[in-house]
Amino acid sequence: MTHDSLILDVPEHPFAPYVRILGKGKRGSRSFTQEEAYQAMSMILNGEVEDLQLGAFLMLLRVKEETAEELAGFVQAIKDLCHAPEIHVDLDWSSYAGKRRHLPWFVPALLLLAQAGHRIFIHGASGHTTNRIYTEPLFKALGLPLATNWEDCAEQLDQHNFVYMPLRGFSPCLERIIDMRNTLGLRSPVHSLARLINPLNAPAVLQGIFHPPYSGLHQEAGQLLGYQRLAVIKGEGGEIERNPDNAMKAFHASPSKMWEEEWPALFPRRHVKPESLSIEHLQAVWRGETEDEYAQGAIISTCALGLRMIKECDIQTAMAEAEQLWITRDKSRL
Repeated sequence: MTHDSLILDVPEHPFAPYVRILGKGKRGSRSFTQEEAYQAMSMILNGEVEDLQLGAFLMLLRVKEETAEELAGFVQAIKDLCHAPEIHVDLDWSSYAGKRRHLPWFVPALLLLAQAGHRIFIHGASGHTTNRIYTEPLFKALGLPLATNWEDCAEQLDQHNFVYMPLRGFSPCLERIIDMRNTLGLRSPVHSLARLINPLNAPAVLQGIFHPPYSGLHQEAGQLLGYQRLAVIKGEGGEIERNPDNAMKAFHASPSKMWEEEWPALFPRRHVKPESLSIEHLQAVWRGETEDEYAQGAIISTCALGLRMIKECDIQTAMAEAEQLWITRDKSRL
């Protein structure tokens, strides 16, 4: 028996190099290039990765924290593999956080935008964190349009100008990864990158994040992805919702530039957080059956942010139009 015959030749798994890039120690590890991120995510979405590798990959990324190039590469792979048809929308609206401190006042804001004739595609995931109000079950409870596939999506948009489609409708693999949150004990980078997908390539993209350091990261990733108009805000609870008690900074990006703008607070004093949240209160505010200064400020200014992105108007013009839409709303809609 020769020496060479004693050496085992076990082939390396094709995904192993991507785990090694992230996990080769303080001196040996590095971030992915945009192309490497694209290839790694493509393998994940095509089911070419073992669960053990996926868990290691996600947690190594979580510890390292993503770069804008990595986010752009991951998102481009998702966009290429979700095979979305050409459906016209004006605004991409992501909803992945859920609400726990305030009611989801962004939902009435969406109704106002749709009332004005703007087409909005909403996508998100639900149930990955306890004690939160998520958009999908709320839409079901309120009888608002939901889609399970692209054909449903097109029909609902034509009928209502807006629709919510869960992530599993166009990328079941990504929703499975998000649902691993309770197994891993941590949110994975998918919670962040899902907001950037814009599967229907809307010209305007809005994003709400919770942690301020992500603002610039998403802003830069949006530019790398070539989005025409992107704005990232620190949304209430991480959703795309303006907290009217605070000044709001919006981080904008286009293919040629990045900039910031500040929206002033609407009220001189902060409002007290409600003791409980009920859908009935949201409906009563919409119907004009009860007054809620905070809610009205959140709805109008969130709608104005959407108008600012869709129409490229200034803040004052957007606020004035949003206020008029609120006055003329169809109170029987909710």
